[in-house]
Amino acid sequence: MTIEQKQQEIIEDFDIYDDWMNKYEYIIELGKDLPMIDPTKKTEDRLIPGCQSRVWLDAEVVDGKMQFTADSDAIITKGIIGLLIRVLNNESPADVATADLHFINDIGLQEHLSPTRANGLLSMVNKLKMAALKWSMENKD
Repeated sequence: MTIEQKQQEIIEDFDIYDDWMNKYEYIIELGKDLPMIDPTKKTEDRLIPGCQSRVWLDAEVVDGKMQFTADSDAIITKGIIGLLIRVLNNESPADVATADLHFINDIGLQEHLSPTRANGLLSMVNKLKMAALKWSMENKD
């Protein structure tokens, strides 16, 4: 499934819900399905700066595909990083780095977050993309 197909799937999932209380409940459920980060990787260097809550992200490349795991001490934030990972996991570093994550606006997520959570969302997107760029730069021939 491509990044675009995964985004369309999320947009369709969110279209099922009429109001944002139900959408928030769905985001919380997604957080419960998040690929869990190894507890030994919940270190300061893996914390995403700019987030209101603590969010840890680990990124590695396996067989040429990005593999992300994460955790957060806030359940909504955990769901948000889970959405991002759902779209970007198992994609090439180049595709992750250049992905247009339009689903965020299409489902109205950013406009329904507090300003601090919206800033955190941008920080999460940047951290995911920077991990892919870093890997690409370190592995150029």
